Amino acid sequence: MDKTALARSLGSPSGFGQSQFAFMRGNAFEARVKADGGAELLRLTQGRLGGGPEPVPGESAVPDLAAAGPEGRAARTALALREATESGGWTLLDHPMLALDVAGTPAFLEPDAVVVHPDGGWTVVEIKSFPMIDGSADAAKVGAAARQAAVYALALERVAARLDPAPRIRHHVLLVCPKDFSNLPTASAIDVRKQLAVTRRQLARLTRVEDIAARLPEGTTFDVRRPAAELTAAVEAVPATYAPECLSACELAFHCRTRAREQGEVTSLGRSVRGELGGLTTIGEILAAAEGASGDADDPAVATLRRAAALRHEALAGAGAGAGASGRP
Repeated sequence: MDKTALARSLGSPSGFGQSQFAFMRGNAFEARVKADGGAELLRLTQGRLGGGPEPVPGESAVPDLAAAGPEGRAARTALALREATESGGWTLLDHPMLALDVAGTPAFLEPDAVVVHPDGGWTVVEIKSFPMIDGSADAAKVGAAARQAAVYALALERVAARLDPAPRIRHHVLLVCPKDFSNLPTASAIDVRKQLAVTRRQLARLTRVEDIAARLPEGTTFDVRRPAAELTAAVEAVPATYAPECLSACELAFHCRTRAREQGEVTSLGRSVRGELGGLTTIGEILAAAEGASGDADDPAVATLRRAAALRHEALAGAGAGAGASGRP
């Protein structure tokens, strides 16, 4: 479904996504990296990951991946990967289309680039517009890029498995960023073996889409042309657990945040807070436990809350006494 349109129809339009300025800047940087048949990108790939002799400008292949629809583009990408592996030269696949089975439904993915090395290895390339200063970039942004690239690498494994012999998918991806405060590209090899393992476990544990759909009320639809009340009921029929991290990853985050706050869900304060509070799942339960109105005193979470409440009362009482002694209100 189009979750952006769904969020608007629900009355909770999303601010998810890049600003227009950031989008244009990112596109301009990517175009620079891939200029001249990807000569600079291939040079950075060979310099950081090897896999063959230094590429000669103008002699590397950049196959046309155009086709009708995502299925057609995915098939054209698979064919181009096979041909590039057999050719034994440097090949740059610009915005290939990959398919990955997610909970029984194909998801189509479009990495910035995939490089095929002369030795037959395949490398995922992520091009980002955040700077790499003195050889390092913001750790949180690098981590997000690594998780994203790991999904692409996993999808590449599905393509490689259909070839004989299966090509090697490099577990190091190439992260390309602007160097220092310039617009010149630099690159770093990021090991994504941990992210690959985590992603495999997560995909294996996902509930299949058919199983989720089977539990929905008869006639449930997410057609954005339906009235807001009907759409709200349809969305509420699918269980969701909001956390602040959703704001950076989901178009429906504002809708779910409003619902979580209305219902006093602890997860609206963050998953780490929820993990510390054990069986206390609502803010009402937390406040009641802190004041001694409910909860098991032997529960470590309840005991900690009551201790914190006592310290707060003590601090506020001390502040009030201090203000009165000094004559200040």
